[in-house]
Amino acid sequence: MLTQPLAEAITAAEKIITGAPHVLGDTDLVEGYEYLAGSIRASIQMAWAFERDFPYFVRSTGPYTKMGLDNPDTLYFHAWLRDDAEYVVTGVRGSTVDLSFQTLDGDYSPVEVPGSLAAFDDREIDIAPDGSYTIKIGPAPKAAMLVVREVFNDWAVERPGTLRIHRPDTIGSAPRPLTLEKTTQRYGVAGKILISRLRTFLAFAERFYLGLPVNTLTPPRPTPGGLSTQYSSVGHYDLDDDQAMIVTVPASDAPYQGIQLGSMWYVSLDYINHQTSLTAAQARIDPDGLIRYVISERNPGVTNWLERTGHRRGYVQLRWQRLSRPLLDTDGPKVEIVAVDDLPKRLPFYEAISEQEYRERIAARQAATANRMLG
Repeated sequence: MLTQPLAEAITAAEKIITGAPHVLGDTDLVEGYEYLAGSIRASIQMAWAFERDFPYFVRSTGPYTKMGLDNPDTLYFHAWLRDDAEYVVTGVRGSTVDLSFQTLDGDYSPVEVPGSLAAFDDREIDIAPDGSYTIKIGPAPKAAMLVVREVFNDWAVERPGTLRIHRPDTIGSAPRPLTLEKTTQRYGVAGKILISRLRTFLAFAERFYLGLPVNTLTPPRPTPGGLSTQYSSVGHYDLDDDQAMIVTVPASDAPYQGIQLGSMWYVSLDYINHQTSLTAAQARIDPDGLIRYVISERNPGVTNWLERTGHRRGYVQLRWQRLSRPLLDTDGPKVEIVAVDDLPKRLPFYEAISEQEYRERIAARQAATANRMLG
């Protein structure tokens, strides 16, 4: 049966989900099955979009195909490459704060991060007055994938650009007709991608996060994977419903600074209908130049509340991008665990917001996400 390899992979994938060490009850399982559905969809897309002679950019992750603690502030795209071919990327620069390009020598695996062959942002390319640009990629030994990230700071104002990739030697012609052998191969590849995807990112989270002391965050450090101007601070939390984690960090002069929460499946929480992430533009900056985020289940009634959405345990990540200098420990976050009821006296510039004001913030997120996803 042609689809059997994929069907068998889905069965094996379900066992990975149900056997994950953090699964403690039905809530974790339901979320795991949702993650599985998105992973199946993404794996099929990856297998069918594997086109290196007539390439095109594909959305690598989105609200229903999450992976790898995806950043809610970023649009991710990828295209497959041959290492012996030249590719041309054209586009029009949008108004987002960062647009970066990275050539990888493969994909993520449970034991290693793919090698970064080249990484640069739009400051290193010539952009015409109308925003248009052209980049030539390759030939480059071992080149396998081109990843593009477009990062938003102010969701409501900034707009994405346009993006296209082609091979000069194949443009104007067409791929060979599909064959049964090719389609059979794709089903097998989709199954392998699915299993690798699930195993990889569960192992990735354990490797880079769960070994850290709980309810702490690391000093800023270069992000693994080769992004040339990004630093991260990471950690994991475990909080009772009457507890809050205060994360205090200086407001940076970097064009992009953000924080997000993730589930134990190592994917972002619902960032559309809940405030589970904040950029510097979305956050309140206190008069002393510090941003004080509050992570809690109960609504503390403050602007910088990060909603746990029922996740007692989860991941926290802060990012800085387009940096002009290395970050120091003093640029990073400090963490304090307090009672939710004590927040008014533990936050030096405590100022409550109304339930209606918070609903308006959520409505703005919903509208901005809808507009961005159409871009």
